[in-house]
Amino acid sequence: MRILGIHGVGNFRAAPSPDQAAAQLADIWASALSHSGPHEPRHAHYSREEVAVAYYADLLRREGSQGPGNLDSLDDFERDLVALWLDASGLPEATAAGRATAPLRQALAGLAKTRGLGQPATEWFVAICFREVGAYLRGPAREQVRSRVAEALVVHRPTTVIAHSLGSIVAYETLWEHPELSVELLVTLGSPLALPHAVFPRLQPAPVDEKGQRPPGVACWVNLADPGDLVAIPPRGVQRCFKDVQEPRNQPIHAFDFHRAVNYLASSQLRTLLQKYA
Repeated sequence: MRILGIHGVGNFRAAPSPDQAAAQLADIWASALSHSGPHEPRHAHYSREEVAVAYYADLLRREGSQGPGNLDSLDDFERDLVALWLDASGLPEATAAGRATAPLRQALAGLAKTRGLGQPATEWFVAICFREVGAYLRGPAREQVRSRVAEALVVHRPTTVIAHSLGSIVAYETLWEHPELSVELLVTLGSPLALPHAVFPRLQPAPVDEKGQRPPGVACWVNLADPGDLVAIPPRGVQRCFKDVQEPRNQPIHAFDFHRAVNYLASSQLRTLLQKYA
């Protein structure tokens, strides 16, 4: 099995080159995929020869006076995306604050309290997430990112693509742009592909009759999403909004850190799926 990972938000690395950053991430992904819990039997070990990662975080980097994890660094477009995400969260406190003129921190405080999350960590994650999502959805970065990922697909010729978070949007659009690239299995993890208003209607190609399609070169598409993952909303949205997607039920990934890539990669659900296609 040859696996190509496509990372999500928060993966910028100050490496000397994108290739070296990709190699660093590939080490992390191979280790997580090979992980066994303390009470689990040993399973497949994935080597660096089998696992590669397409790195693109440097292309979304925007220099500014505020740190990338600071809410004040978000521009109007990025703040609008946050408000749309809060509306889709389904939490009354977050929805009311997201639609009104209340400060963004007030809305996030309500969300963090309701979900039992720390407010500073929630603010940091939201700032990182929507700054990078916003950078991808507009401007030249979108084509640049897809070009780099397409190059990785050509070089590594994976049988399986595993795409996490924002990487699932990148994977979807890149595979549609290059239907000649065949993939046996596409696995999306913690995907915001179905996020209404903010992501779903902005996809390229655009959904037809409110339905997206499986990329033509993909033989099988499986989506895994922890029920508590605040990025993968609305719940079971990918299966409802896209045709020919499998989405197993009851997929808890982690009690608290339910969006982190390594927790998805080390999950028993993904392990079973990869064994099926090995």
